[in-house]
Amino acid sequence: MNDKNMRLGIQEVPRADQWLLFSLQHLCAMFGATVLVPFLIDMSPATALLSSGLGTLAFLLITKGQVPAYLGSSFAFIAPILSAQAIGGTEGAMIGSFFAGLIYGIVALVIKAAGTGWIKKVLPPIVVGPVIMVIGLSLATTAVGNAMYLPGTDEYSLIHITTAGITLAVAVIATMYFKGFLNLIPILLGLIAGYLFALSQGLIDLTPIREANWFAVPELIIPFYTYEPSINWAIVAIMAPVALVTLAEHTGQLMVLSKISGKDFLQKPGMHRTVMGDGFATIIAASIGGPPNTTYGENVGVIAITRVFSVFVIGGAAVLAIAFAFIGKVAALISSIPEAVMGGISIMLFGIIASAGIRMLVDNQLDMGEKRNMVVASIILVVGIGGATVQFSDTFELAGMSLATIIGLLLHAILPNKKVSYGTQPLFQEQEGIKSE
Repeated sequence: MNDKNMRLGIQEVPRADQWLLFSLQHLCAMFGATVLVPFLIDMSPATALLSSGLGTLAFLLITKGQVPAYLGSSFAFIAPILSAQAIGGTEGAMIGSFFAGLIYGIVALVIKAAGTGWIKKVLPPIVVGPVIMVIGLSLATTAVGNAMYLPGTDEYSLIHITTAGITLAVAVIATMYFKGFLNLIPILLGLIAGYLFALSQGLIDLTPIREANWFAVPELIIPFYTYEPSINWAIVAIMAPVALVTLAEHTGQLMVLSKISGKDFLQKPGMHRTVMGDGFATIIAASIGGPPNTTYGENVGVIAITRVFSVFVIGGAAVLAIAFAFIGKVAALISSIPEAVMGGISIMLFGIIASAGIRMLVDNQLDMGEKRNMVVASIILVVGIGGATVQFSDTFELAGMSLATIIGLLLHAILPNKKVSYGTQPLFQEQEGIKSE
């Protein structure tokens, strides 16, 4: 450990007796959110854990073991995956995820050659912020529906909404009042509280858990093995643009991690490597039937509290996630979580996503009194949340968030006075002329 890290109180390599504890902390931090995503899009939570672990290990390799970031299921892709599944099933959604990973790779190559200055010009805050809001708000009806109704019906249920309320209340209390590590796992704490209450009300059947095997291979969806892949350009158009939107989230978390560690990860190993790692992790997920991956802010928070900056700890958490994916009783336990519990958690999570879009506008000090900003944001929100669709043929259409993103970019390119759409704070750190390590 060098002198600078000693001043910061950072451990780059923890003691052997601490390694498992720190790895478990990271696993707990990402567990709730990572298994929630596949639950909402009717995918296997065990496969999500597997793809999360494998994706994280790939990320660590691509970033040359220099960036201690954990990758888990991305919430930004929930609505696009649901739309893709309606067109081509889960297999079609995996093809869309694969192309989203390719977009990451292409962006990484451009960043390596030209730096990041172009990203803000292509994706200004006035477009990215409202699109992130669309991601959260377009899922609001799903969250409320899961919380209010009997599963698979439109019949109101007092016991279900009570369960959702208790789940939400515990998550909110943990977020607002808990300190230290407990403050980083409000989702997990909310899920546990809601599950226990649902169990006490007879909403959970434990038989599948008792009957499940201890060892079980996750439900894998592998191209050319479980299905014959075919490209549906409508699905690609729905999912691929999301990769561009999540660049802001990716960069923001790396900046926070850089501040915590005293190192500039956007310069070394370079943002081109971190984006490439994110993309490759998403390709891995698409190849086995898991949701797309992204870096997790919860794990950055764990590092901030523990001051343990170690890729070995992150790698340990990834290995543990892979191990849990093959424990059949864990998969059965996750699958037994009632929709009401998931709905309660989703109300807060999806709202947080929407709020992150508002925060982007505030942090960049955008003047929403400007007619240009008001027009761009308003149209993106209505088109995206309203689910507008433009169908070009039987196999190609633009809908929802993807259409809103493209319209927003076109408006930004066409309308005069672009300067007001960038705000006064940089969305991306300037990195012109990055050299590969």
